[in-house]
Amino acid sequence: HHLPTQAASRSSSRAGFPLYMPARALFGGILRTLGPLEVEGLEHVPTQGPALLLPNHVSWLDPVAVQVACRRRVRALTKSTQFRGATMNWLLHELGAIPVRRYQPDLTAIRQLLRLFSEGEVVAIYPEGERSWDGTLGPFRRGTLRLISAIDVPVIPVGVRGTFERWPRWSKQPRRVPIQVRFGAPLVRPLGHTRAERERLVPTLAERLAHELTSLTTR
Repeated sequence: HHLPTQAASRSSSRAGFPLYMPARALFGGILRTLGPLEVEGLEHVPTQGPALLLPNHVSWLDPVAVQVACRRRVRALTKSTQFRGATMNWLLHELGAIPVRRYQPDLTAIRQLLRLFSEGEVVAIYPEGERSWDGTLGPFRRGTLRLISAIDVPVIPVGVRGTFERWPRWSKQPRRVPIQVRFGAPLVRPLGHTRAERERLVPTLAERLAHELTSLTTR
């Protein structure tokens, strides 16, 4: 499942999703009504070619903040239950979200992910799989860790800070709090050529990713 490097995959799919940029501008304006949005490290996101963003996940605002902060269009893996209802199904598809089943392998989503990388797209996966209840970094999904050892594209940790304080999972309304989104340098990591190799790399990758995300969200 190794994919072309950024240099080898120059094209970026621009077609479709006409609502993405207007929605990004709208949500960015709404996000800033309750405090500033500070962005660092955009130089780490390639201006063309594929990339995988790995943000921490402490609030439902995280995907909004990451997609507003990133200059490029970001296709986000989104749990399939969010697509229930005609309106949400339409909106999420219009915004380029990719449905994925939770707690079980989803080969359809993986195939789509690989296709998007081959087309030069930027994709976000939240490696914890769900929002934190207390604002701390949770354990990562093994499937995501195996994936990042199988793909030869830049893997960029993204630290999101302030979204938990603004709107934690257990709260019914937001607070006035600044938000920071920090894009880290691409993760230096070994690649596994077989499933067994990728499985053996899981603890190393988990430790490395946790270190980077902790650094990005605490400094």
